[in-house]
Amino acid sequence: MKTKITELFGIQYPIILSGMTGVSTPELVASVSNAGGLGILATGNLNTDEIRNAVKKVRQLTSKPFGANLPLLIPGARKKAEVLIQEKVPVLNYSLGKGDWLVQKVHSYGGKVVATVVTHKHAKAAERDGADALIVTGHEAAAHGGAVTSLVLTPSIARAVNIPVIAAGGFADGSGLAAALALKAEGIAMGTRFMNTLESPVHENMKKQSIERSVHDTVYSDRIDGLPCRAMKSPGTEKLVKSRFIIFRALINSRDAAKAYGFPWLKLTAGILFAGYRKAITLARMANAFKPIQMAMSDGDSDQGVLLLGQVTGMVEDTPSVSDLINRMVREACDATKILADKLASEMIQQ
Repeated sequence: MKTKITELFGIQYPIILSGMTGVSTPELVASVSNAGGLGILATGNLNTDEIRNAVKKVRQLTSKPFGANLPLLIPGARKKAEVLIQEKVPVLNYSLGKGDWLVQKVHSYGGKVVATVVTHKHAKAAERDGADALIVTGHEAAAHGGAVTSLVLTPSIARAVNIPVIAAGGFADGSGLAAALALKAEGIAMGTRFMNTLESPVHENMKKQSIERSVHDTVYSDRIDGLPCRAMKSPGTEKLVKSRFIIFRALINSRDAAKAYGFPWLKLTAGILFAGYRKAITLARMANAFKPIQMAMSDGDSDQGVLLLGQVTGMVEDTPSVSDLINRMVREACDATKILADKLASEMIQQ
């Protein structure tokens, strides 16, 4: 299967693992890359030493291309980026910030840069800054999808830029892959679907609940982690959305987040307090969401925990290996393309 994305990254299939914090571990990343896709390592919850070790672990597990994700909004992002650049990660995927300074450094060693965007404004800015491709995240996605659905956002941004687009949000099978290619995307990125695989570190109870949930069983709110975010509908999510005294709670809860980010706690709390009201609320909600998200993924707790989950969970029916999933998707995409071609040929004959 050949697209601009497979050629750009040197991979077999245009299927990307989203860089999900706490989920996209070296083991899952390597499994996706070994199966012909592109695994993207999540680094948002790792300190600099952990990032370096994680990159080395990926390289121990695969000789195939892989990437790493870096949300630029989080504390200490520049120091984390320096590690990824020193390690010459083949593909760097950034989000939630301006990445022109990254592009120059990554390109200097021959790496590729992918920006994650949800609007035309940010897509065009990333293109001007030199990004090699875009992950365009629609409203259906887990965590930070945009206000517009993938069906509309993907082709709209693909027409507005001259670099390849990877569609994210609402994709879980080969039919979705074929649909994305028809919408002018050059590939797809998946989070929720890869979250529910054998190699995923997410607790088995959460995988089971993901299978049981319908497309209606998610919540989209900016009160989960401070940004418009989608999570599984659950008691834990409801508690987080309705929580009060946000900044006060963050001053207590930020200790865990600061430790994970490898950032001094006092500096983090000062950043929350003096960031200006809107940014302070966002950072505070991020700090408050840290532990509940960990509880869902690691402990399988949906009463207190919060699992970031896309609407496509309603299409997830099993927990396969990564290799089996990707091979199945490729077969399904080929079948879907053939069925569509036959239908169109039949219509042409009738005319």
